[in-house]
Amino acid sequence: MCRKVIKTTNSTSKGFMHSKNIKRLVRKQLKQKYPHWSRLNRKIKIEISRKVLAQVVLDYDFNQDISVPKEELLAIEQQVPTAGILNLDQMADFVDTVSNNSIISLCDYRRSSRYIKNKELRFIDELVDDEIINRLLSYDGYSPVMRDIFLKNLLRAELLKAIKYPEISYRKFCSEEYFGLDRKQNRVFMGLSLREKTMIDHTQLCQFRKSLSFVQQVNLLVYFLHHFMKSGVLGENTLHAVDSTELANDCKFPIATLTIKGQKIRIYNDIDCDCGKRRNKRDKSVYVVGYRMHTLTVIDAETGHSFPLVSLLAPANHHDSHFLPFLVELAQAMGIELRLITADEAYHDKDGSLIEKTGVYVTTPPSSNVSTPDHVDTAIGAVFCHAECSIPMHHIGVEDQNHEYKCSASTGECYLQGTCPQYRFIPVDRGFFQRIPNDSDQAQQAIDIRKNCERPFNLLKNQTGLETVRVRSQHATMTRCTLSSIAVLLIEMAGTRRKKQSNAPSQLSLFPQEKAA
Repeated sequence: MCRKVIKTTNSTSKGFMHSKNIKRLVRKQLKQKYPHWSRLNRKIKIEISRKVLAQVVLDYDFNQDISVPKEELLAIEQQVPTAGILNLDQMADFVDTVSNNSIISLCDYRRSSRYIKNKELRFIDELVDDEIINRLLSYDGYSPVMRDIFLKNLLRAELLKAIKYPEISYRKFCSEEYFGLDRKQNRVFMGLSLREKTMIDHTQLCQFRKSLSFVQQVNLLVYFLHHFMKSGVLGENTLHAVDSTELANDCKFPIATLTIKGQKIRIYNDIDCDCGKRRNKRDKSVYVVGYRMHTLTVIDAETGHSFPLVSLLAPANHHDSHFLPFLVELAQAMGIELRLITADEAYHDKDGSLIEKTGVYVTTPPSSNVSTPDHVDTAIGAVFCHAECSIPMHHIGVEDQNHEYKCSASTGECYLQGTCPQYRFIPVDRGFFQRIPNDSDQAQQAIDIRKNCERPFNLLKNQTGLETVRVRSQHATMTRCTLSSIAVLLIEMAGTRRKKQSNAPSQLSLFPQEKAA
């Protein structure tokens, strides 16, 4: 895979890029030299981080051109597609192979139907194949011999908490109140014995989340997406959307700060997080310390419902515009078919590189900073050849980053046909003339339905407890995001919380042409 590389171009951006590179170097050194960073007390962390930051700045060459992979500057180098990720087709073959070679234990089904009375939990219990879960989560050196708690039990415990008890802490969840022998439904769902007092400690769940590699997380997500795509929850006509939300943590104050060329570098207790601007919220501060979760969602054009598919987690100080290509590449590695993505202005495909490399179109609301070309009436979506032209031109297509328009007048209809060039080229921009012009019904419908992609964030935060992040590392937070996405998909598939659907908006036809005729 070709890696994206950032190269500095002008003095204005150099100060910003150098600050990002210095933060990258500090983060890298702290992780390498202090692998048990979380175990150190705050006083020692402050002393170490200040020394490392000062030393990195002292040795840093500000005249160098920064040429490093973009994912490293964005602190998402651990979240890019890599070997081992299964796509949806490969997962389907894997599920069929395991299912055909497995021996069904009828006693387990009898026990589940007897003790699991909650319809939602019973549906999920029957859907989740423990053999597949153990295979997806196993690692080199893992042996189930003489174990009381298996990987499947830990995953089921995480799902149970996210689905039924999102508001409580892990410490309270892993107690007699929820795991006791009298809580038969919970114990059966998690696969624990009803006779022996086997318990799952909150530290075991913590270690479980830490041990999940990014490949394992993605494969888990693909496994449940495999079932989601087959469930019939989605209609036949769908499109995709991208948006982001803040995930704040409790690292309120930095332990080391330094201002370089007008850019402030902050090091927090959580090395990977940073301070960024929050979306406008009346009851909260303008700034947030933590992360931004960038999520690709799928929207059912018939019902307007949207569901989370895959997310990336980055420090809160990075602009949204950097993450769309990485999300698309990860989704395509998972086997998700993308044709059109609707998003806000921040995710615009500025230079056409996304459509060129991935074949995916992006439509956003027209930017107010882009002026409209001459002889264009955006109110009615009409393009005219020149000032004296009164007949709207016909859009032919897009080629070489230009929209081609042709005269639509019939023979003898226009008195200027003999002197008029009868064609016009308008460059692709971030305003009215995006890759899909905003005069088309397709673009307008996609932009109108874009707000629906905020629904998954409400589900993730309020339905599965992602609003309160009680972990202090990017990896653990990313695991929580993945488990929350899986929980949302399972809840939607179970359908027990689903309201009656009202009449939905008309279907979209979202397959624009690429080349001009």
